[in-house]
Amino acid sequence: MKSDLKICFIGGGNMATALIGGLAGKLTDAANIHVVDPNADALAKLAQQFGVATSDRVDAAIGAADVVVLAVKPQQMKEVAALLAPQIGAQLVLSIAAGIRAADLSRWLNGHQAIVRSMPNTPALIGQGIAGMVAMAGVTAEQRDIADAILRSVGATVWLDDEALIDPVTAVSGSGPAYVFYFIEAMQQAAQEMGLTPEQGTQLAIATFTGASQLAAQASEPVALLRERVTSKGGTTYAALTSMDASGVKDGIVRALHAAAQRGKELGDEFGRG
Repeated sequence: MKSDLKICFIGGGNMATALIGGLAGKLTDAANIHVVDPNADALAKLAQQFGVATSDRVDAAIGAADVVVLAVKPQQMKEVAALLAPQIGAQLVLSIAAGIRAADLSRWLNGHQAIVRSMPNTPALIGQGIAGMVAMAGVTAEQRDIADAILRSVGATVWLDDEALIDPVTAVSGSGPAYVFYFIEAMQQAAQEMGLTPEQGTQLAIATFTGASQLAAQASEPVALLRERVTSKGGTTYAALTSMDASGVKDGIVRALHAAAQRGKELGDEFGRG
């Protein structure tokens, strides 16, 4: 992999900022990173924070880049691709936009085949993300390694053989942080209803999630066994889980993830029209 890798980001939002923070001065020098975004304030902040080059429009930096990272909103991708198409040569195009299929992006980029599609998640903002990734046939082994290194700068990666699996990845990990926050909110509410202060409820809920997640990550046993070890028949945990089962919580969560995956497929259909 080149040590002077030139990377151009199209879009300078939160996920792009997280990736730039993981890359600058590590995978490549900040001077080799160029960010294109119409938002002058966002560009000024990135330039000040990381020392990257910036531009408010697509320019010749695209053609000079080894990697073009597409970090714009899905609704903007077709328009952005039309601007990029004349500038794209043999370089890797790495998309982190939700719902945009690689085949549609390739079509908008005049048949460009060196495309990796990825679905990262927001814990990338603190270097704890995970991204599902899939490469088109035109991606070289070196380009795949580069794409992997870029996303690994802010977390872990999971490579897929079938792009259709990006929709389940989106349902599980892309949208997943929202489910965790939702559950934490419920724990906070219950804590306050039972007399704890908001601060105490927040501290207890978040620390519990953090600790349990780390325990699951480090344990060699299945998560189900870890759950069973905390659950004594007739005890407090048993009472809570029995109540959840009676309310259909687990089945509801499973249905919710299926709904998210289905919506991901529908969005791919919608964005790919035309």
